[in-house]
Amino acid sequence: MATVKQHTGNEEGAALATLPPDYHPSPKEDYMCPKHLEYFRLKLEDWKAELLHESIETIHHMQEETHNEPDLADRATTETDRAFELRTRDRERKLINKINDALMRIRDGSYGYCEDTDEPIGLARLEARPIATLCLEAQERHERNEKVHSD
Repeated sequence: MATVKQHTGNEEGAALATLPPDYHPSPKEDYMCPKHLEYFRLKLEDWKAELLHESIETIHHMQEETHNEPDLADRATTETDRAFELRTRDRERKLINKINDALMRIRDGSYGYCEDTDEPIGLARLEARPIATLCLEAQERHERNEKVHSD
């Protein structure tokens, strides 16, 4: 099942198409046309910028709150909050890596196609999870296999 993938050949951050402010991908358009690719590129870039901004805010917040709490309960609460914040930022760091991978797929023309089947992932799935690498059927199969092997 070979699908024709559009090779964009664009430089990082270069616009693939000009989009109106209220644009949303439509199934009536060719799948992963330049407008679709630009829409998802912008969506991913915005998401990445938001995560990086939150990370910087966390660093500043932790630098400001370096004082020791005299009360053991307060100190434990502060440490618990910091540990939670660091776990959250670690998950976001991994998410940023997945966003970077998705941006690379946009540049190489493979974005929007399932890594297992080469079938289109689908606009609705990409809208909900723009870093998706598997179509819904392949994702479900992957999750079933994971469950079988973990049991």
